[in-house]
Amino acid sequence: MAYAITQTCCNDASCVSVCPVNCIHPTPDEPEFGTTDMLYVDPQACIDCGACADACPVDAVFPVDRLRGPDTVFGDLNRDWFRDHPNDHAWGRPSFPRSLPGEHGVLRIAVVGTGPSAGYTAQELLRSTSAEITMIDRLPVTGGLLRHGVAPDHQSTKRIADSFASVFHDPRLRMHLNVEIGTHLTHPELAAHHHAVVYAVGAAADRRLGIPGEDLPGSLPATAFVGWYNADPTVPADAVELSAERVVVVGNGNVAVDIARILLTDPDRLATTDIADHALAALRRSRVREVVLLARRGPDQAAWTRAEFLALRQLPGVDVVVEDHPEVRAAIEAAASAAGAGADADPDPGALPVAASLVGADARGALLAGLPLVPYDGSAEPAPGRRIVLRFLSAPVEVSGDGRVEAVTVERTTLVDGERAETTGQRDVLRAGLVVRSIGHRGVPVPGLPFDERAGTVAHRGGRVVDPATGQPLPGTYVVGWAKRGPSGGIGANRACARETVEALLDDATARALPVPGPGAGRKDFERLVRQRRPDAVGLKELRAVDRAERERGVAEGRPRVKLATVSELLAAGRRR
Repeated sequence: MAYAITQTCCNDASCVSVCPVNCIHPTPDEPEFGTTDMLYVDPQACIDCGACADACPVDAVFPVDRLRGPDTVFGDLNRDWFRDHPNDHAWGRPSFPRSLPGEHGVLRIAVVGTGPSAGYTAQELLRSTSAEITMIDRLPVTGGLLRHGVAPDHQSTKRIADSFASVFHDPRLRMHLNVEIGTHLTHPELAAHHHAVVYAVGAAADRRLGIPGEDLPGSLPATAFVGWYNADPTVPADAVELSAERVVVVGNGNVAVDIARILLTDPDRLATTDIADHALAALRRSRVREVVLLARRGPDQAAWTRAEFLALRQLPGVDVVVEDHPEVRAAIEAAASAAGAGADADPDPGALPVAASLVGADARGALLAGLPLVPYDGSAEPAPGRRIVLRFLSAPVEVSGDGRVEAVTVERTTLVDGERAETTGQRDVLRAGLVVRSIGHRGVPVPGLPFDERAGTVAHRGGRVVDPATGQPLPGTYVVGWAKRGPSGGIGANRACARETVEALLDDATARALPVPGPGAGRKDFERLVRQRRPDAVGLKELRAVDRAERERGVAEGRPRVKLATVSELLAAGRRR
């Protein structure tokens, strides 16, 4: 029986490299890699060896005959991808790991950040070189978006952090947490003590709507909401209030889907995860019954992945409906017809997530086939029960309220040339007590580095940070992850991104183009500097103590861990090592 890849696929291609028959696609050297929702196993070519399941860092690969419940649809999803993307599974040109000749000596390389892109970068460096690595993070804990961005009910996705554990514990790696570049240390100071510095700082800001009332209390960015339920110590425990029955989420990507799902999931189910205690308590008291996902464009332009949306349709006790609108209805019917089934192919929303013939459809609109199309009046009280309303062709133009969010004014849009949304002038008002904008992240400038304002990234070329005025690389300075390519791609996309940046670094090392730290700029000198500038800096021993404390708290409550949610709590736990 063939294997199939399921919802939690992280796209890091660990499975591709171990498959003896090359039946998992797209591979990193194929055009579709990085643009597909997930990777796929060809059931006709699979020899049922299980190597991919063993290699998967997020436990996303299973024999098709063992798929149960909502996961059964992924057997069809894997098979149908190869129907639409035939592949002869021919092997590409072999590639071999890079290494640095011994005569170059031991490099000292700093990696700023401890999220997925930083983890993959350190992993590549430790495997390819004899380098000594310094990792720095502004928070007292590691993980970045793995800890503070992945939804708590996606515990299998968080398992990829285990693959980085051996990296962080490598004897050639030193860790300095609770240290911020630009506040406690400058880039020139960091560069003076290392041959190279790699910035893996992500994209910490949110894109703004640019509409009146956006800054009212009760209107907040997705990063704040996600950080709130994930115990991000930079987000206060009282940042979110759930006293209203309706919440409006602007956007329809995976983060927006996560927020809607968390808001309406039974708190007893969340109580088995690592959700923040304060968020769990607030969700138990929550009055929210309806979440509206607003999208400027139509169903076929939805930004969620198929796997995430299929899971949303299976949320127990929650109805998913689509606001009825002629243009939306026509888009769904056209997408379903193109996929080989009518829009009513699955009229029972309690049956399979979507008709099997629509699973592999490229058009997002086909996934809505079978969902109820309902008239919607956002000025009225929410309908009975709990539900998610998908409202397409709707652009927010104002957030209003007397000292706090009470309503959102929305203007209808129409699609021009099948893609571009233009406003129509038709407006209506949605009563809501909370508005969350989930329209994408944006990078923030790193002190001491050139910044591309238009792209919202560190200015670079192939991972080498460059001076925009001259186009010349800044010696020994590199960037990786969202700070490099913008906020696109999931966790696994950082693996290929890190490899490109490390290749550039190794090329420069081979060409002896890296600066050499001078006298008084050794590893111990840097550690002394950190202690002087940041007495509260913590290292691996303290990190282990925090991990142990959180896991022990979790054991007591039947949870994977109970996170410490403030810097003071994290530091106190670390000191109790």
